[in-house]
Formats: sequence, C-alpha cells, structure tokens
Amino acid sequence: MMGKYYPSISGLMLSLLVTNAQFALGGPPVDGTIVNEYPRLIDLSEYAAAYNVSEYRPYYNFTGSFRNRTYIYETNNGTHNGMADIFSQPISRAPPLAVFPRNGTHPVSRDNVLDDPSHPVGTNLFYTNLLIATQHEPTWTLPYFLRYVNEYGWLGMIVSHPSAEHVTLGPNPNADPVQYYINSPSHRYFVFGAKEFKNGTASITADSTEKLSVNLNIHEDRAKYGNESHKITFPLVQGMGLVTARYDNLVPTVRSAVIFREVTEYAETPRPGMQKFRIAMEGFTEWFLYAWADPGSPKLTIVPKSAGGIYLTAPGPYSGYMQVAKVPTDSKDIFSVIPKIEEDLIDSAAGAFPVAARLSGSVNGTVGSYGFTWAKQGTNKAGKLLMFALKHHMDSFDNATRAGATALKIRSPTKGMMTGIFGNSWNLVERDLPVDLKWLPNRDTMPPVVSQAVAQAASKELQANMSAATDLDSMYFAGKSIGKFSQIVMLAAMVGTMPELAAQGIRDIKEAVSRFTQNKQKHPLVYDTKWKGLISSSIWATGDPGVDFGNSHYNDHQFHYGYFILGAACIVRAENIMYGRSQFLEQNRDWVNSLVRDVANPSALDPYFPVSRAFDWYHGHSWAKGLFPSGDGKDEESSSEDYNFAWAMKMWGMVSGDAAMEARGTLMLGVMHRSINEYMYIMPSNTTHPAAFIGNRVTGILFENKVDCVTYFGMNPEYIHGIHMLPFTPVLPYMRSPEYVKLEWDSFFSDGRYLKADGGWKAVLMANYAIVDPQAAWDYFTTHYFGPPDLDNGASLSWYLAVIGNMLYAQV
Repeated sequence: MMGKYYPSISGLMLSLLVTNAQFALGGPPVDGTIVNEYPRLIDLSEYAAAYNVSEYRPYYNFTGSFRNRTYIYETNNGTHNGMADIFSQPISRAPPLAVFPRNGTHPVSRDNVLDDPSHPVGTNLFYTNLLIATQHEPTWTLPYFLRYVNEYGWLGMIVSHPSAEHVTLGPNPNADPVQYYINSPSHRYFVFGAKEFKNGTASITADSTEKLSVNLNIHEDRAKYGNESHKITFPLVQGMGLVTARYDNLVPTVRSAVIFREVTEYAETPRPGMQKFRIAMEGFTEWFLYAWADPGSPKLTIVPKSAGGIYLTAPGPYSGYMQVAKVPTDSKDIFSVIPKIEEDLIDSAAGAFPVAARLSGSVNGTVGSYGFTWAKQGTNKAGKLLMFALKHHMDSFDNATRAGATALKIRSPTKGMMTGIFGNSWNLVERDLPVDLKWLPNRDTMPPVVSQAVAQAASKELQANMSAATDLDSMYFAGKSIGKFSQIVMLAAMVGTMPELAAQGIRDIKEAVSRFTQNKQKHPLVYDTKWKGLISSSIWATGDPGVDFGNSHYNDHQFHYGYFILGAACIVRAENIMYGRSQFLEQNRDWVNSLVRDVANPSALDPYFPVSRAFDWYHGHSWAKGLFPSGDGKDEESSSEDYNFAWAMKMWGMVSGDAAMEARGTLMLGVMHRSINEYMYIMPSNTTHPAAFIGNRVTGILFENKVDCVTYFGMNPEYIHGIHMLPFTPVLPYMRSPEYVKLEWDSFFSDGRYLKADGGWKAVLMANYAIVDPQAAWDYFTTHYFGPPDLDNGASLSWYLAVIGNMLYAQV
C-alpha cells in the first residue's frame, strides 16, 4: 500500500498423549507417546473398551471445555488423497533466531485464553474479537454471527443472522453505485444466558484455540467455580450449520430482543430424548431450537407471554445441549408454512456438531486439492455434519463432496449465498494451477529488445544508494524498497551483458539486507512470546499501535514480510546466475524462513508460531487486521499484496529447495484466483454483492460484515483500484483477466483519466493496463521520463519493462 493504514490445519492437529493405550489403527504406542503425525478423525467410543484408553488430551495441555472429547486422531502418515500432505510438516521446529529479542509484555492481553501460555494463538482469526479488548465485538462463523453482550440488562451470547432486509446501503442509498453496504450487527435474535449470570462475576473465556475452531465459554463465576463448571460453552467452527451451546449446571434463559412472537414445542422430535421448538420472531424470521439434557437434568420449558414475555428456561439447573438454526426463507408471512424439505434437512442435522477441524492438501502437476475434515460430536439422523459452503467452495468441490449438497440456502454478510452440505469432510480441487509461473511472464528469459531496454534502465537505477534508501522506520516501506532493488539486481544478472554492475548490485543489496538480517533497523523485530510472532518493536519505542500500519499488533504481516521474502528469492536467483551457488541462501535461509513461519506456518508441530496467521483457508484469502477489535470484523484492503506474498513464498520455496512450501504457495494462488475474482473483482454478472454496488468494479475494503469502496488512505479512484494492482508482478495477468481489466479501465481510467492520478499511481495503472494492451503500456514506459516522483517506492522502471516486455513479445 502507498499510504497510511490504520487498524485496519494447516493442519489443525491436536497431538494426543495416549496412556496405557493401543492406538486403533497403527499398533500399540509406548505409554506417554505423543502422537503427532497428521491425523484423520475416528470415534474413540468404538475403541475405548478394546484398547483401554485411559487418557487423551492435546499436547499443549489446554484446560478446555471439550478436553474429554469422544474422538481421537489417528495418524494418516501425512497424506492427502493418497499424496504427500503439504501441511503435514512444519518449516522448522527450531526456536526463533537469537537475533530476535524475546518480549512477553505485548500490550494486548491474552488472559482470557485458557490454553497453556506456550500454545500459539492466531491473531487474525475469525474469532479474535472475542479474545481481546472488551470482548463485545462479534465473531462471524458463517452463516451466523455471535456476540457477547453485557449491557442494558442483557448478559449472554447473542446468536444471530443478518437477513437481506438488514442490509444498509450508503452513504447515499440512491447512488449508482453506492459506496458501501453493511449488515446490521445489532439484531439480538437469541441471547443465551442464565439466571445465575450477574455483572461483576460473569466472564467470557476461550479454549481449544485453533485456526478453524475455538470453544467460547461464559462463566457464572470463575473465582467460585473455576473454569470447568457452571458455564455455557459454544464450540465454534467456520461454516457450522447449527449453533451449539453446552450448558453446565445453570438455569438457562433463552430470550430475544427481537421478541419471540410464537414458540411451539413439537411432540415428534428428530430423536428420542430431544426437544424441538419452532420459534417465530418479530421481523418475520423463524428458527428451530433443539435441546437434549444430560440424564437427571430437567427439560426446557416455555414461559408464556402472560408471564412477562415468551422465553425458554428450565425449572432447575440444566446440564445439556441446545442448538439453533435459522429457517433459510425470506418469507414475509410470519405464519408461512416452512418447506417440509428444509425442516427435514435441519431435523436430520440436529444433535451433532463439529468441535475441531483439520486442513490437508496436495499438488500434483497443475492440479491441487485441499480439504477440511471435522471432528464430530453427538449423533444425528443424517450421520453427517451439516456445514455451509460459500460459492467458491461450491465451484471447486469434487463430485463426492458436491453429492452432499442440499436445498438449504442462506446468505452470508459479504460473500453471497451459502449452500448446506452434509459431510464430515470436504475435498476441493483447483485445476490449471500456475506451476510454471516463475520470474517473468511466459518465459524466464527476455527477448533482445526487452533485455536492451532493461539493461539501460538498470544501469541507472543501480546507481542508487541501496543502504540509505532502505534505512527506513517501516517494515512495509523498507520491504518494498528491498524488493525493488533485489528485482533490479536479478534482472541485471539475467541480462548477461553487465556482469560487473550485476556483481556490484549483489554486494549492495546484500549489504542493505544485512541491516535486517542482523536486526539493526530503526525498529528491530522482536519475538513476542505472548502471541507468538515477529513484530516491530515500535510499540515499545512509541507506545502507538498504529505505527507501521499496526505491524506490532499483527496487521499486514503478509504484505510487509512478503516483500522481504520475494527480495530474498531474487537475490538467490541473481547469485545462482552469476556464481552457480548462493552464499546469501546459505547464510540467511533461517532468517527468511522465520518471516514465512510468522505469516504462513503450515503445521501445529511448529510450537513457536500459530498456524496460517494471515491466510484464511475457509474464506480463500487473507485477513490483514490483527489484534484490533472491529465491529465489522476482519478486513483486507489489498488483494494484490496478498497474492504477492503467496508468489514470494512459492519462489522462495523454489530457490531454497522446499518443495512443500513452493506447492503451498502455488495452491494459495489457485485458491485466491477463484475467491478474489468472486468476492473482490466485480464483473457485471456478479451476484455476490448487491446490484447497487456492482458498478464499483472492486470491493475497496472487504470486511466480514461490510464492503466499503474506499481505502484507509484516501478516496481517489487510483487509490481504491490501484491498491488491488500493486506490486506489478507476473501474478497479475494470472489473477486479473483481460475482460475484467478492460471493464475497470473503461469505467474509471480511459480517455486520459488515468493522467489525473497522483504520482506513482499513473505507472501502477498503466502497468495493470498491459494485461489488455501491452503495446500501449510498453510505449508509455519507453517514451516517458521516470524519476522517483513518477514511481511507487516499490516499483522500478527496469521491472516494469521486463514484465511488460515479456507480455508484449509473447504476442508478436
């Protein structure tokens, strides 16, 4: 990005300690063995008696609500679809390099997390809001959202879903296009509480914090009862079809601020011992609530309207489960007949719920696949979990997964309609992966005319003082500068006609990078032992969490560190061309890998970094916001800097010989190609966003709960669109189709309008236009003078000429 930006599993694997046990499939381990291979899930109840399993728990010893779960993980030898699982092994298990000082005083507390302090907790997760600050901002599991409330007489967990009528267009709702749309997060359809909850003693905690799942707990009084009893626990997993609440020894109160207009208890229920209620609310929405109590616990009862408003409770302390699901209909008739097929589908799902998830994946040639496997607790008629899929999931499911699709459809806040899928696992396939995408478009050499133009530009640009130009107080801007000079040096080596200049360039860029590898920059990086990551020390130097775009609070790490990783890959390539080997790689492999681990650690077997900090494998792209609370959830402003990180990781994996890392980067690019073109790049046929928003052609900032066609640093069209175009790399022609680029150009920048763009933004726009008309872009960059004011600080004329020239001369 070019301006000030403010707060804007892998393998989820619970390695298990098995005591006095024989593992179900794979032979008897020695007592106390930590089973830490990548697993598939099996039901422990089938094996407990036969194999005398007396204890099983995650290796990091969390004190969690579901630690005595009825499942274990059984090793699958690190495979996915019969191939090597690219998430099965960590990049490293070693501690962060000693060059990074340790600091455990991060200003954001994690005291509300019950997991062992040694367990890495993600910072850019779908549920981060409920871990930090007041804990009152929502979490979006999709399709539902939950929010802890302790105000105006309400105390409990809100469970809600935004209907289409809750969408607000603005600021001028009659504009075409509107600037933004937002879903109201204030509707309290359900508030799960308890008569025992009181201000001052009730509190919220989290345990089992993993990439794709978490348990959230509301406690009656931790000082009195500790963490294990007198609480409500909500196991949250992305995409879960019903919201589940586990009550422990509390008198429940299930109310609604929207008002229950009618509550009906059914005589016929999905299974013996289960209660079923149909709840019609003000606002013309209907829900089903299911409950099953533990033996000896009372059942739920309906408090009638005459007694102060309809709500559900029990005649005494209740221990057991409740589940709610919204009937996915937009009927305006409060007494409408619920389609029998939808009711039957929801009934068949009731009684079971996911409590954890595992990500696995593989790449075979140009075909990649990734999958989610869920740990299921409880039983239901379907025998499988009901999970909701977004459109990019539906478009990439394999046939077996797609066969589980149902007639259940429900909207998401910002990603269109979702479809209910029955299954305990999904497999998604991405074809035509950019496995051959390397340094330049179409080829890794330059035609003579391009090589000559690049040599002329590079001979001037390499005269810069790289050490001074990169000596900045921002990891973001320093990274862009490092990336720029590294690319020029690599191009000088590729040209082959300027060996002395290339060699000098290698020396200069290595000297500039050494300031960072030695951690002697103006704000050195620190290893944060609380949240487990590499962050700017600026928070301790200035006290301002917004410095460097919030790096110290884990904002934008994929943007910042992606430039350094790409720069490192370019230096290795340059040295290999010039000398046949890379001294830089030999000396700095672990330093670069540290940056990759911070952003994209693939495995819970790495005890020093959370799994996949930035990239959300459910949503199909990264989230930029870290430890800042947000009423509209996580967000991302720059799609192109997101896939720049994936490309950088792919190229670093290639030059460093890490095939699994290279494959993960390639797969991420494939997933983003699908998701970003569905959710962020907007064609006229797009049905994800409201019709009144389509004319913006790009989302601007995509949040979990709203979409706002702005940037954090200005409203100019070149900012809003350009931040989704930079840096200009060979990835852009893969991500941005000619049809889309032309539509966007004609809508905002044609007929000379691009000439009004500020400074280096003109070059950003023209480079992007090369996807449609490389000749026009080539002419622009070869006939204009380009000095520092005319280029973004992460761009060079040499690089523009190399990439655009190879695009052009592939066509002529």
